[in-house]
Amino acid sequence: MRRESAFAPGDRVAVIGLGVSGSAAAMLARVGGAEVYASDLAAGPRQKAAAELLQARGIAAEAGRHDLERILGSDLVVTSPGISPFSEVRQAVTAAGIRTIAEVELAYRSLTGRVIAITGTNGKTTTTQLTTHLLTSAGIDAEAVGNVGRPLSECALAERQPDWVVVELSSFQLADLDSFESEVGVLLNLSPDHLDRYRDIDSYYGDKARLFDRASEDPTWVLNADDSAVLELAAGVPGRRLLFSVEGEVPVGAWVDSEGGLLGRLIEGDSPARWASAEDIPLFGRHNVSNILAACLAAVVAGVEPGTLSDALRSFRGLPHRLQPVAERDGVLWVNDSKATNVSAAVAAVNAFDRPVVLLLGGRHKGQPYTALANAARERARLVIAFGEAAPLIVSELRDAVETIVVESSLDSAVKTAADLARPGDVVLMAPACSSYDMFPNYVERGRAFEAAVLDLQPAESAS
Repeated sequence: MRRESAFAPGDRVAVIGLGVSGSAAAMLARVGGAEVYASDLAAGPRQKAAAELLQARGIAAEAGRHDLERILGSDLVVTSPGISPFSEVRQAVTAAGIRTIAEVELAYRSLTGRVIAITGTNGKTTTTQLTTHLLTSAGIDAEAVGNVGRPLSECALAERQPDWVVVELSSFQLADLDSFESEVGVLLNLSPDHLDRYRDIDSYYGDKARLFDRASEDPTWVLNADDSAVLELAAGVPGRRLLFSVEGEVPVGAWVDSEGGLLGRLIEGDSPARWASAEDIPLFGRHNVSNILAACLAAVVAGVEPGTLSDALRSFRGLPHRLQPVAERDGVLWVNDSKATNVSAAVAAVNAFDRPVVLLLGGRHKGQPYTALANAARERARLVIAFGEAAPLIVSELRDAVETIVVESSLDSAVKTAADLARPGDVVLMAPACSSYDMFPNYVERGRAFEAAVLDLQPAESAS
């Protein structure tokens, strides 16, 4: 299915940001006949290399500055998700009234296949990858794209596009959508996040609600019945609604029974069918069971036979930096959840374990109170080791709930401190509840540094 292009041949298109999504967007616009200018305020090796690659392909590009005069002379501005709406260049574009869209929106206009869109505060990447795995295991041509890694624009540039794209959407991407529609839309959960970028929680939820902006009677919405904020945000939205729950049976959708099995029902009043058993579930934690239910529903709507889900779930492997076992050392399990970049994700990580937790928290503060971790820490954590910029605040907000220790220097020091204090039977869990930007460029590098520090502890036995 072909959609209307976001621009006409010969239009001037400015792309802000030279990350992987911005670079792919610039090439997609150029292929569509636009006169393209792409820029990035950063001038690191990656930005310079991206600019040189675009220049080699006939696109005006530069790293280290934005040519505001050229950007403000554009017919369309395409933004990368990492560019804050409060940045000087975005504010200037907004003041000039220039039409602005997300890279995802640009790419959507060139897609030929159908779309499953997945958003929520936590669990997006796991659910996106799992949904894609369920589809491909059933022989359906599908690819995971968007915030998950490969830009949607890169997919749109391909000579042969997949029949289905499973798109992970962050709130930043949703903010600048226009005509984007999905055949299946998934809203996993909602909790405060990115309050360093949004003025309040309503603004953040408002961007999440843009998933429903183009809703008609045709889409299917997969919604978390256990999250009142999700149900409130989707209230009154037209389309078919399928619910998922780890707390009890739902009229139409999927849920978990008392034995941990996954049951589903697609028509209200029908008898439920067992889609999978507890032993088929490949991931730690109640929150991941919720993600699995959502993925199963999205996959079934896209054509997967429910009877194939069990085998496909068993063959799925968890993603790096998401409750990833790293090593077992002297009876202590070391787990990397570097992707837990907000407080609610850290709470879910702590609650995933039935054994005592030594919790590593820290990084750059994102505006959320750490007191939301107090109950989980009080019940399950034996000790909190705080590191990074946010360490003093973490200690001040959690010291009444759990013993806390501040490590002033590196993540490596936090790992060594944990090794000294952990006891046999403990889990040492890095679920930072913060962004990585005080020490690392992203959560992946932070996770790798944690893994390297753990594996440097001797003796160590790799976890399966």
